[in-house]
Amino acid sequence: MATIIHAADFHLDSPFSGLDPQRAAQRRGEQRDLLSRLAEITQEKKADLLLLSGDIFDSGEVFRETVEALSQCLRNLSCPVFIAPGNHDYFTDRSPYATITWSDNVHIFTESTITAVPLSAPNCVVYGSAFTAPRMAQSPLVGFSAPDDGRLHIMALHGALDGEDYAPIHRQDLANSGLDYLALGHVHQCSGLQREGGTHWAYCGCPHGRGFDELGEKGVLCVEVTADAVTAEFVPLGARRYEILCVDLTDSTNLLASILTALPAHTEDDIYRIRLVGQRQEDSLPLADLRERLSPRFYTLDLRDETRAPQALWARQQEDNLTGLFLTEMRAEGDDATHTLAVRFGLAALERREDVAL
Repeated sequence: MATIIHAADFHLDSPFSGLDPQRAAQRRGEQRDLLSRLAEITQEKKADLLLLSGDIFDSGEVFRETVEALSQCLRNLSCPVFIAPGNHDYFTDRSPYATITWSDNVHIFTESTITAVPLSAPNCVVYGSAFTAPRMAQSPLVGFSAPDDGRLHIMALHGALDGEDYAPIHRQDLANSGLDYLALGHVHQCSGLQREGGTHWAYCGCPHGRGFDELGEKGVLCVEVTADAVTAEFVPLGARRYEILCVDLTDSTNLLASILTALPAHTEDDIYRIRLVGQRQEDSLPLADLRERLSPRFYTLDLRDETRAPQALWARQQEDNLTGLFLTEMRAEGDDATHTLAVRFGLAALERREDVAL
């Protein structure tokens, strides 16, 4: 049996261009702090292997202290570490991986073809390859087949399943690989444990969000591999989350209260985009005031007004058309809240538009 911590796509020293310079620098520091948490999880789970499946660095231009922080965290681990550089941190003799001397427990794959590292404890062979340029059109799994020799066969790769230009991995090659587990990097959403033929595989996703295209909780995978079964547990890692919240202000008489009611608890560490939608009651929203009142509840807040202007429901009653006839009939029935709601939805249907309050 082998216990594996599978991590990828840290993108250390990301620019965080959507934040102000001070916050961006703080986020880069938090990225380095994640390395310590990764080391803690590896020790807590008594992992036999740590697999880092590429894009650990965001580019070839990183701060020296970032490389040293990674090196120090890995040096302190009691298990072997395998790194398969990706398209952002591809291996060259001038890449961050080549700038320092790594401890003996760290193996960095440096070739675009698959190489093998046999281990006696656990009884396994770890395979991997590296991006050696920003793009790789050839799948590293083409023609690969692990021997049926009673050992566990595990691989770390950075690549795009069914993709193009980024080490495209074809499902048939995956099914024919003979691997027990393939630890993939490149896709920032955790896939959960998957299977193709006899091979289990997963994208662990990125360990922390960097934008509103990377929402929710992020982390790493703890994978147990035996000759008969593979299981995987998602382990949260990132301290901050990106979230998008949609708040419908239709019929709202207290805008701030409506937004606060929609918020979950404990958002102060998170980065939020709140989209205000629906038909507002006022001609315009006091967006600056709302932003000032709400901002202390978040690490950062992006507040967006996507509401519709108030509609004069009965203004077209005199029109000589179906809309006018509809409004005349409805007005004769009354103008209480229920009738007003029915008129709104009726007008939306007549005008072939969607009323989001539905």
